[in-house]
Amino acid sequence: MLSGLDDLGYRMNVGKTLFAQVMEYVPWKTFGRIIERHNGDAGVRTLSCADLFRVMAFAQLTWRESLRDIEVCLTANQAKLFHMGMKGVPARSTLSDALNLRDWRIYHALAMRLITRARDLYSREPLNIDLDATVYALDATTIDLCLSLFDWAPFRSTKAAVKMHTLLDLRGAIPAFIHISDGKMHDVNVLDFLPVEAGAFYVMDRGYLDFGRLYKLHQVGAFFVTRAKRGMDARRVYSAGTDRATGVICDQTIAMNGFYVAKSYPEQLRRIRFKDPETGKTLVFLTNNTALPPLTIAALYKNRWQVELFFKWIKQHLRIKRFLGTSENAVKTQIWCAVSAYVLIAIVKKELQLDASLYTLLQILSVSVFEKSQLSSALRPSLEAPEAQLGANQLNLFNF
Repeated sequence: MLSGLDDLGYRMNVGKTLFAQVMEYVPWKTFGRIIERHNGDAGVRTLSCADLFRVMAFAQLTWRESLRDIEVCLTANQAKLFHMGMKGVPARSTLSDALNLRDWRIYHALAMRLITRARDLYSREPLNIDLDATVYALDATTIDLCLSLFDWAPFRSTKAAVKMHTLLDLRGAIPAFIHISDGKMHDVNVLDFLPVEAGAFYVMDRGYLDFGRLYKLHQVGAFFVTRAKRGMDARRVYSAGTDRATGVICDQTIAMNGFYVAKSYPEQLRRIRFKDPETGKTLVFLTNNTALPPLTIAALYKNRWQVELFFKWIKQHLRIKRFLGTSENAVKTQIWCAVSAYVLIAIVKKELQLDASLYTLLQILSVSVFEKSQLSSALRPSLEAPEAQLGANQLNLFNF
């Protein structure tokens, strides 16, 4: 039996497909202003910027593999398109032209608007670390391409690629910043574009160890945790006492040797040598934070793997490994639409207080977007106890 609130939601959504209900979480007025700002629909007769997003979101949520796949699937369900907010089935050539011509920055701006909303919803998510500060994990993933088709994205002599540099907010696993580049861009260069937040922690691997750039983070008042490279030239200034039974071998204050390195980072750093009891591997961490216990620093670095799990997840379950167009604009549009779909479902999950993992929600939607039922009921595959619904706040990304 439906509660009063659920019954109201059911009556409001009678006649609406699940896809249409998901699309209601898109800030359409804001999106309209973004389109106007970029003159996105100037001279457009068919498939506006908003319609292109609906088609791309449909393709992401139903795992369509090609332009033909999208066209066939929409044609087979043509009678239901009106209830999905679509005006008709776009021809493959129309969709291809739209991907090439609609400014990718429009979809980037929409994704960032959705990210802002999602981060606000997940801002109070607990970390598995006793820390109130915002914690980010920074990493990049490479998406291989064919050089003859994607010659604008050089990587190696026989291969093209794009890189997706991502700063992941570990509260909710929401991407806070994404920079898309060609494959040749070195990972460390993204630090020049990174929005830095005072008091936040930035966790990254040793590929980002550039003392000049890290010192800029330090000057802003942000903290970083990374790994030291072998043969790093530094001298010990002070050693704090440690309990080796915990895995902490040493906790030292150090200063850099070498004229240029010392000039790039003129202040002292903290070096922690830690033996992971699970793997037996010894890791050496560098940080500019002197207050946190060494085990907390080690735990922060361990959580960096969430960003790699995010890359694995989004490659497996959203369509960014196979692109629908070959131009730079088409590729970036598809990536930003994929990110928007990911964040949109994260928003739905939080707003409806769903326990199911994001993967489970996408599985349900992939086979039921044309159904007309209440979204909150359709995305609950089994009846949940009321207390379970109230506590369903964690975005269980990787529970599959």
